[in-house]
Amino acid sequence: MHSSEGTTPVGSLDQDTIAAIATPAGRGGVSIVRVSGPGAVAIAEQLTRRTFVPRRPCLAQFTNRQGDLIDEGLVFFFEGPFSFTGEDVVELHGHGGVIVTDSLLRACFDLGARLARPGEFSERAFLNNKLDLAQAEGLADLIDAPTQQAARQAAASLTGVFSTAVTTLANSLTELRVYVEAAIDFPEEEIDFLQEGHVATALNQLLDALQALLVSARQGALMSRGAKVVLTGKPNAGKSSLLNRLARDAIAIVTDIPGTTRDVIRQTIELRGIAITLSDTAGLRDAGDAIEKEGIDRAYTEMKTADLIVEVLDDNNPEVSDPLPTAVPLIRVYNKVDLSRRPPGVISHCQPLSVAVSATEGTGLEALEQLLIEQLGFGEGSATTSFSARERHVDALTEAADLLSQAIQRFSDTGAGELLAEDLRQVHDRLARITGKVSADDLLGKIFSSFCIGK
Repeated sequence: MHSSEGTTPVGSLDQDTIAAIATPAGRGGVSIVRVSGPGAVAIAEQLTRRTFVPRRPCLAQFTNRQGDLIDEGLVFFFEGPFSFTGEDVVELHGHGGVIVTDSLLRACFDLGARLARPGEFSERAFLNNKLDLAQAEGLADLIDAPTQQAARQAAASLTGVFSTAVTTLANSLTELRVYVEAAIDFPEEEIDFLQEGHVATALNQLLDALQALLVSARQGALMSRGAKVVLTGKPNAGKSSLLNRLARDAIAIVTDIPGTTRDVIRQTIELRGIAITLSDTAGLRDAGDAIEKEGIDRAYTEMKTADLIVEVLDDNNPEVSDPLPTAVPLIRVYNKVDLSRRPPGVISHCQPLSVAVSATEGTGLEALEQLLIEQLGFGEGSATTSFSARERHVDALTEAADLLSQAIQRFSDTGAGELLAEDLRQVHDRLARITGKVSADDLLGKIFSSFCIGK
């Protein structure tokens, strides 16, 4: 059931009763049809000819409007507002067959429900103040978590760790805004409250806290989506061998023939709790044919969107590949030290950061992995976040930090309280977008439409 019924815009709470399959498609021991809204209980009562007590499971037979038996299973009733969505919610637990589950869902439609949009259950939880946006996104990140560490951080966001950090920052900003507004409203006071030093100190403390939260959010976003690391370099430098060694599997074809790799080969690995997608790309040189040229073009495209580039050089003939994207951090790997006799490991006093390895023998790989972790912001001694985040959170915090930096400079130059008040309002607006305290309907639509149906 993938078609959509009903066109209520995201961001407005309607009175429809919605239903969807809340378990994965296919065969299984149990399947769940979730129903939420004012008609949820009535639909369950008509399906089962039973009445229900909140939070007490009830064994019942499910029949359609014509009285035909569909299945037998358990019914759970969660009375609003003490439910996930804040509305009356009924869960119908049946046997996990495709046909029987689809029949049960259709029976709910016949009795007045409509198919939920993707993410509509979570959207209703947000609109009923059961979750804020950051918590709702934490739920989605928990479902899609690529590693156990990412799952732990997403669970923390779901329970409000990230939201609390943002709210604490917003509360400090509110106090400062109140102080500034009061100073503007009472200009006849003998003391210039804006110039006595308190405001400047508070502004700088706020910026420090905002920048610290931004660092944590960047780490949380990277942990949630996984990092993208691109292997590049001249043909026969050993990129494919290095990919296979890091992946602990023979993913890419390795030969002595230059230009063997034509397309981008991707493999996701877990490195110390971080999901990393490694991309092996075509060797960079003057293309010999149209196919190889296309592969090289794709290599450059891949690098532009990377979190980190690893340039692999043959240590016996270390020819660098120029030009590489300068906006992306770079690690240089000198490969084949089993032939050059260079000691494996990090190469001191070298820029960019460089490491000597042998992909064939596996020496130097531990040092390379440590460099990868450090360059992605998760090295020893670096602050690590306890929550998940998304790129939109990073964007909002970045904009807030930039606006606050500009506000501090403008206030230092002019001392104008009116300008400062407006600047702080804009900073507050960026923070509010994270939790959804102030947010446009199109932003809500973009967020919740990425959820699965039934969630």
